[in-house]
Amino acid sequence: MEVILTEDIPKLGKIGDVVKVKEGFGRNYLLPQKKAILSNSNNMKAFEAQKRMIEARAAKALSSAEAVASRLETLMVTIEKEAGAEDRLFGSVTNKEIAEELAKQGVPIDRHTIVMESPLKTVGDHEVQVKLFKDIKATLKVTVVPKSKA
Repeated sequence: MEVILTEDIPKLGKIGDVVKVKEGFGRNYLLPQKKAILSNSNNMKAFEAQKRMIEARAAKALSSAEAVASRLETLMVTIEKEAGAEDRLFGSVTNKEIAEELAKQGVPIDRHTIVMESPLKTVGDHEVQVKLFKDIKATLKVTVVPKSKA
């Protein structure tokens, strides 16, 4: 099955490439997700007209991601959690909590863009990667402090 890619797909191709894929991959993943369209003469003509709009949208998303990345590099997120002996947390700090704290600071981002190998389980300073766009990543500084006992 030959398809025209409507977005960049790693290890497959870039926007506008005509690639040959297995029937199941094309029919069950690429076409329903609108990541590709069937390759025929009508779709080729229609895609050429849409290609400029897609590229402009991608450029706009890229520039906004760069702006958010530069803002994230300067921010510091502080999260309070209850801690026990040796500065070990009762529980952990997850990407959801970090995203909620960023939203409070006026930078709403999807929690799925925050890349963590494992949740943070100790008090102190940590660095977390945020993947904003294809090749744009930002390093966010997260400080976990023990909750004060009142």
